[in-house]
Amino acid sequence: MPMTLEGSCRCGAVRFSLMSHTPVPYQLCYCTICRKTGGGGGYSINLGGVAETLEVEGETSVYRAEVERGGVCETSTGERNFCGSCGSELWLYDPTWPDLIHPMASAIDTPLPPAPHRVHLMLADKPDWVPLAPGPQDETYDAYPELSLENWHKKHGLWAA
Repeated sequence: MPMTLEGSCRCGAVRFSLMSHTPVPYQLCYCTICRKTGGGGGYSINLGGVAETLEVEGETSVYRAEVERGGVCETSTGERNFCGSCGSELWLYDPTWPDLIHPMASAIDTPLPPAPHRVHLMLADKPDWVPLAPGPQDETYDAYPELSLENWHKKHGLWAA
């Protein structure tokens, strides 16, 4: 059965809930967008949720980051939703994958299952001041790993069906 995730911003102006098949916070993203919008340890952690189950109380603001790819600056299709009052990053929605919402683990109030190991990704963007101390079973990637959130959860028997 999918897990219900409940989350909120720091000031309490926004509360949300959604169902998730992929509730384990295992992926640490060191990209400049995640680091600078989400903060926290020099990386950010997002989860996966079912878009059609998202329920929101309060108003959010949306930020679409500019991304440089091959010397060309593009506006990301990803919509980072945050609280306009306190600035807490809450979730990412990208119309490229309309069935998914990616809540930030830091905004979730529901106790989350522990990860058996971590995946450190986008290390090519990691600044020198951020320590990298992977555990013995952790995986590291300069860019994105091959396994999606769904496939990683299924591979490790953590898919909340």
